[in-house]
Amino acid sequence: MLEEYLRGWRPRPVVEHDAMAPEQSRALANVLETAAPVDELPPLWHWVHFLSWPPHSDLGPDGHPLDGDFLPPVPDRRRMFAGGRLTIQEPLRLGTPAERTTELGDVQVKQGRTGEMAFVTERREFHQDGRLRISEEVDYVYRSGENEAKNPNRLRPTDFPKSQADWQWGFTADPVRLFRFSALTANSHRIHYDETYCREVEAYPGLVVHGPLLVLLMTELARENGQITDVSYRLRRPVFSGDPVLVCGGPDGAMSVRSDQVHAEASMRFAEHR
Repeated sequence: MLEEYLRGWRPRPVVEHDAMAPEQSRALANVLETAAPVDELPPLWHWVHFLSWPPHSDLGPDGHPLDGDFLPPVPDRRRMFAGGRLTIQEPLRLGTPAERTTELGDVQVKQGRTGEMAFVTERREFHQDGRLRISEEVDYVYRSGENEAKNPNRLRPTDFPKSQADWQWGFTADPVRLFRFSALTANSHRIHYDETYCREVEAYPGLVVHGPLLVLLMTELARENGQITDVSYRLRRPVFSGDPVLVCGGPDGAMSVRSDQVHAEASMRFAEHR
């Protein structure tokens, strides 16, 4: 029972600092094929800052760290990025040192169709010049052992879906982009760059597109059309390298990544609606 492993687990808050150097944002802009920010950081681009690079010997066989401040003590741990929420009081600024405080939020064990899952929320606050700039919650799902429902031979989309959405982008991930995004976010999870591991160990049909990359695609499309102040997002099912998906949304702030199914969805709030 996962609750037995999580009983009494309450890690202390962690405070970290970052110089907010512009190089990471320039590199992310090239991966996303957009203009690099000059001063203010776009929504969620702080994900390429405050990075952690543990020693290689501290990584598990899946590429994830074996231990960490907010990694629950679950045996044969498998982690999935599930969703989150973000409120921007003021954008973070490049070139100005910033502080991030992370603490454990909610922890719940739920029974799914494939077994028990532990839902863990990390709460983060970002300060610059002594002022709160961003409040963020990120949800992760952990399970003990692999999901036996995975199918490496599942049917995959071959064409972009049709949509009447006002804003649309077609997107197809490739291994090079996934590798570059892994490097930018210090993400060594093998599902994003080791196709043999994906198929033979985790029973995926191909390389998995990063959940944070899908969320960034939605916020990038939305910010072309307004100043974002709040974001809420949820990941529903994985996207694989080579699968054509449509990133779409409209002025109401409802965004999604979809093929014949919804893979990720988000709700954006814009400055004029706050």
